[in-house]
Amino acid sequence: MGDNHPVNFIFLLLLLLLIIISTFFNNGASTTFWGDTLVLKQLKLGIAPDSLSHGSCVSSWDFSYDPCDTLFSDKFTCGFTCEEDDVVSPGNISRVTELALDQVGYSGSLSSISWNLPLLRSLDLTGNNFSGTIPASFSNLTRLTRLTLSRNSLSGLIPDSLGQLASLEVLALDNNALVGPIPGSFSGLVKLNRLEIQGNKLSGEFPDLSRLSSLSFLDCSQNSISGEVPANLPASLVEISMRSNNLVGSLQEGILGNLPFLQVLDLSYNQLGGSVPASFFTHPSLQQISLSNNNLTSIEVPSGLGTESMLIAVDLSNNGLHGLLPGFMGLMPKLSALALENNTLVGMIPTLYAFKAVWPEPGIAPFERLLLGGNFLFGPIPDPLMKLDPDSTRISLVDNCLLVCPNTLFFCQGRDQKSLEECRSYIGLVATP
Repeated sequence: MGDNHPVNFIFLLLLLLLIIISTFFNNGASTTFWGDTLVLKQLKLGIAPDSLSHGSCVSSWDFSYDPCDTLFSDKFTCGFTCEEDDVVSPGNISRVTELALDQVGYSGSLSSISWNLPLLRSLDLTGNNFSGTIPASFSNLTRLTRLTLSRNSLSGLIPDSLGQLASLEVLALDNNALVGPIPGSFSGLVKLNRLEIQGNKLSGEFPDLSRLSSLSFLDCSQNSISGEVPANLPASLVEISMRSNNLVGSLQEGILGNLPFLQVLDLSYNQLGGSVPASFFTHPSLQQISLSNNNLTSIEVPSGLGTESMLIAVDLSNNGLHGLLPGFMGLMPKLSALALENNTLVGMIPTLYAFKAVWPEPGIAPFERLLLGGNFLFGPIPDPLMKLDPDSTRISLVDNCLLVCPNTLFFCQGRDQKSLEECRSYIGLVATP
């Protein structure tokens, strides 16, 4: 009996080893859910073969292997992420949870794909050349938190069904060829934090998105959106860009009152008229305003002369502003960039501007950019400006009616002063009651 002990020991050792190997393979080798594999196959088939460049993610997808089982395979090494799901698909079944293609110019249509990926959280097809419409079947992606289709060639309407993706936090459809209105169904995207739809051909008035209480970033610039600046934007917004659209009307005094956290506002290249409200210079958090290339005519002076303003940069260039230069802007403590060029402003350059540029008081930001060219400013150049180092700041006083502004001064270079006849004609016209 004693001779059998070594044999029994070896047998038990082999049995234990087999159990360990079996456990390892059972835990390590999961199977992709068949429906998820089908979507991946559809995606590869939908991509034009001539855009499947060698070395790209999708070119390596070989469906003779299991997509999620890459333990001993050099296939399916990029393009998507899998996770085991013990609730929806128990039993070592893996599901595709993220799909992010490389930016190599894949072309083709997305509409032939079923998009039945109920556990997908992120879909990123940025920087390719997909064309056709955005599939309505994206509504199947009920757990999606991030959808980015930026910089493709997608066209047609934005489907209303995207408004059903209630878990979305980021929606980026920018730089495509999308047309039509912004869907009102977007009001259902209550978790949305970032909305990027710039660089399309969208039209119509901006919808009511006031319910989106988490939205902090909105960019709908470079479209053909019409109507007035919406007064019902979400109070949570930190940055708004609506530049290069067809917005009309005036800037209402209370337009910023419902946006207590706003830091950046860009409404440039529209058709806005009237005055710039005083409230724009007293907002508690606003740091940057760009209202250039509109039809604005005047600037309201704020109470307190803007001494409590948080503004760092103001661009009001290329409008129809008239009257004197707004002297209070020389008192704004954080303002370091001011552009008022190409308007019809008159009068002398305020001494406050010169001191802010050259000798600001302690705690006051100096002018690092002061663009006043293309107006009807007259009189002498303030003495402090003559002491400026050309490398210290960017100042432009060209194309005005200044008494002396020779090209030897860096801020007079680039364009000559207006002719005496033009200056007399305009200033005389303004002075006439």
